[in-house]
Amino acid sequence: MIAALAAVLALASAPLDSQVVLDRYAAKLLAIEPPKVLVFSYSLSQAGPHDIEQTHRIYRSGDLVRDETLTVDGQSLKQKLTRIARYRNRYTIENLAPRLTQYAFLFQRAVKNGNSWNYQYRAMPLGAPGAFLVQSLTIDGRSFLPVQIQFRTTAASAKGKGTIGFTRSGKYWVPASVAIEATVNGKPARERIAFNGYQFPASLPKSTFQAPKPLPAPVLPTF
Repeated sequence: MIAALAAVLALASAPLDSQVVLDRYAAKLLAIEPPKVLVFSYSLSQAGPHDIEQTHRIYRSGDLVRDETLTVDGQSLKQKLTRIARYRNRYTIENLAPRLTQYAFLFQRAVKNGNSWNYQYRAMPLGAPGAFLVQSLTIDGRSFLPVQIQFRTTAASAKGKGTIGFTRSGKYWVPASVAIEATVNGKPARERIAFNGYQFPASLPKSTFQAPKPLPAPVLPTF
């Protein structure tokens, strides 16, 4: 009885067949539902043609965004800078996760991750490569969603490679970090982004996306 139980436990802890993992990954991507409303913070560090150190707080409802700059170069702003705009969230699973219709995946290894496994694959494009090209994919063995995507990117004056990390927050799978090493006009550059403080409210007040009123102009006293 003990030997049989040990055999069952050993089998349960063994890595899955790599094709089974890919099939579950594909099914998860089809079923995933992104949050319609979310709030989060991120810190941005850039070095190269432009050096930037900032932290931001983001309020997003669909493509509508309130972006508050909280600190610049390590200094808290007395009056935060607020920008209201409309643009898509480019770092989501839906936008970045490579599909089986776009890439062929070559299994490389299974890596133990606590009581589960992570599965690493090399990604090879099935068609002509675009400006953003996934090079490798690591799939979480519990959620069957990406925990890491390695990529390269090319543009007219820049090219580079980087890594995007994902994690679970509540019932959602969200970006956790981005790291890019690049050359811009022949000069080295890097970018680091760390995301945190995720919240998923049912809705946000309409005032969230109203531009703040400018401060009144100072009036000099008359004598």
